[in-house]
Amino acid sequence: MVDEVNKTTQHNEHTSTDETGATRKENQKDDASFVELYEQSFQDIPTGQIVKGRVVQINDDMVMVDVGYKMEGRLSRDQVTNAKGELTVTDGDEIEVFIDRKKDDDLILSREKAVHIKVWDDIVKAHAENGTVRGTVIGRVKGGLSVDIGFIAFLPGSQIDVYPVRDLDRYAGKTMDFQVLKYDRKRNNVVLSRKTILEREKDEKKQKTLDLIQEGSVAEGIIKNITDYGVFVDLGGIDGLLHITDMSWGRIRHPSELYSKDQKITVKVLSFDREKERVSLGIKQLIENPWGSVAERYPVESIVEGKVMSVTDYGAFVELEPGVEGLTHISEMFWTKKIKHPSKVLSVGDIVKVMVLEVSSEHKRISLGLKQAQENPWDALREKYPPGSIVAGKVRNITDFGIFIGVNEDIDGLVHVSDISWKKRIKHPSEFYKKGQEVRAVVLNVDVENEKFSLGIKQLEKNPWEELAEKYGPESVITGKVTNVTDFGVFVEIEEGIEGLVHISELSHKRVKSSKEMFSVGDMISAVIKNIDVKNHRVALSIKDLESSSEGSSQKQYVNNDEKVVSNLGEILSSMKI
Repeated sequence: MVDEVNKTTQHNEHTSTDETGATRKENQKDDASFVELYEQSFQDIPTGQIVKGRVVQINDDMVMVDVGYKMEGRLSRDQVTNAKGELTVTDGDEIEVFIDRKKDDDLILSREKAVHIKVWDDIVKAHAENGTVRGTVIGRVKGGLSVDIGFIAFLPGSQIDVYPVRDLDRYAGKTMDFQVLKYDRKRNNVVLSRKTILEREKDEKKQKTLDLIQEGSVAEGIIKNITDYGVFVDLGGIDGLLHITDMSWGRIRHPSELYSKDQKITVKVLSFDREKERVSLGIKQLIENPWGSVAERYPVESIVEGKVMSVTDYGAFVELEPGVEGLTHISEMFWTKKIKHPSKVLSVGDIVKVMVLEVSSEHKRISLGLKQAQENPWDALREKYPPGSIVAGKVRNITDFGIFIGVNEDIDGLVHVSDISWKKRIKHPSEFYKKGQEVRAVVLNVDVENEKFSLGIKQLEKNPWEELAEKYGPESVITGKVTNVTDFGVFVEIEEGIEGLVHISELSHKRVKSSKEMFSVGDMISAVIKNIDVKNHRVALSIKDLESSSEGSSQKQYVNNDEKVVSNLGEILSSMKI
């Protein structure tokens, strides 16, 4: 500026009239007055203040700003560019700048200091008047978030929201209003709070809500929290509990199946305690209870279609309509197929046909049957295999009580251990059969109701007990070998595989203390047949009756271990040690 004044002075001197010294002196006097005026004006420009100026020139490294006082100040270009290096001002823009200092004949300006001072003025004012400042969250720091409000301020984690916040990163980049909790200008520290603003807003909303809310009213709210037992809904400054039992007329395992956080929902106020500010909410109450007329819509033995909603260890829940689910127990899924878990055959989302087995509107329960909606293979089996028919198949399984024979793809017939042989005593079926062995059997019975298919192998042959009854009538005398001696009597083999019992009371007319005193295994004895029980496979024998019928006569009655023939009753009695 001084150089320009000097040039002007020199120019005036050259153009002045040299004819008269008076004119030269006058011009010199004027020039001196102009310089003094400029220097005085430069000295009068106040520093350390914020003034408004107008951008008059933008160069590569600086911006010229007219701040008045017939002066232009210099502003570093980087103070009016953003993070991308783009200019934020253009020629003619009016901006606030801080008159930083005077350097030689230059006026140094600062946009940053102007902003900083302005921010501090706003902070002090906001703190004093309980106002707010606006800022943008930059990112996470230890204990909370850093916020740009013109410079970096601190937002503690406990002051972010009225509810505990776990995910702080979701606030990054958000611009919000904050309240100034405290500040230290000397240390350039500011502590902010978002929580106090939210609490104030919540209180205002809460009062409005309390004035409007009443039992039976319908309201809209936003889900703020989800628990195992329900969800908490913000109705506008006051939270209400929507319990899991009031969400749906149907079955719900967890509220998260239906709802998510921050979801907007419509609810009905079930109860309201104004003093304690407790509100109970319901959604299912917005529609009619479908269980009231469920028995009419789903009569027993009707076939209906439904959607599998969940699968458990004991069965599957099938939705018949919104709010109405029935249970298909694992035992009601298939007629013949044995499954370890319902998930092996059913999946969530499957559409299935089921039969209604039982309905209880009071207990909100419906029992469904999957197999009842399909053809019963046991009915077809009974028609195909009447009692007495012969079937053939492979042994599929062997147990202590019998063997299972595969008659068709899904149904096995059981041959009980008692129906394997007429004569043999079988301790375990594996002694005679192996898995995969081909066998024939006779159909004994098809029990459709209890799903049992009974077969017999011994029935392939004629019942030897019936033949025995035909062959030996009452009072017939038989001779056989002693096979077993017990405390209650002696077993005698009548024919191969058939034994009769001489009870201890039938051994002699005299009192017998023990069967072992008279007989041993392998002895050959004769006895009278007292009775043949064909059904229970029992033959009652008597030596006592044989003694009575043989008194005074001579005949063969007894043979000892050496097979010596006893020819008269005296020798018989003698050999019996009586």
